Amino acid sequence: MGTTRRTARETACGDDGEGGGAVAAAGHRRDAEGTRLRLLDAASQLFAERGYERATVRDIAARAGANQALLFRYFGSKKALFGEVMARGGQEQLRTTPPQNLFEVALRGMLADGSGDGAAKDRSLEVCLRSIGGSDEIAEALRGLGEEYAEVLATQSSADHGALRADLALSWLLGIGLMRVVVGKEPLASADPDTICALTGDALRTLLAGGPQEETSG
Repeated sequence: MGTTRRTARETACGDDGEGGGAVAAAGHRRDAEGTRLRLLDAASQLFAERGYERATVRDIAARAGANQALLFRYFGSKKALFGEVMARGGQEQLRTTPPQNLFEVALRGMLADGSGDGAAKDRSLEVCLRSIGGSDEIAEALRGLGEEYAEVLATQSSADHGALRADLALSWLLGIGLMRVVVGKEPLASADPDTICALTGDALRTLLAGGPQEETSG
């Protein structure tokens, strides 16, 4: 009696080919996740460059090398995509950054030129600046993120009016981003990020800690 030799593929897949189907399904999931990440990166870049209203679904899909149907399949809507961009950037930054480093990390994210691996993930505050004035839902999302940043900054102040000090620090942070990224005001627009961080660091610590009280005359 002769024996039937099986190929390595047949052995791995089994008689009914279920193993091959599992491998194919795993590959499909990897491809889908890769496309989803490319769409998130592209959306983050375009929202930061143009703001929510001017970044079109068509342009986001084109930059990701995908089509609009896939964008809607994975995210459902442009607003839902915006929410995921903010969650991946701002929420991740809040979750992973030590509170004492948050201001500088967020500032450096805005000062970066947006190039390099993962740069698109760190542009949530730039997205905020470009998207101010959008729909009520977008404005609410931006307010919510701003409040979360301010709450973390407030934990670094034990002085009177700690919440107000945190709001002032956040306003300063966004103001720097506005003048550099949106307005392009020189010399700030081309200043070295290390220099900007060094100059703002001491002032930030004074703001949050509370400076010396003014003497009152009798």
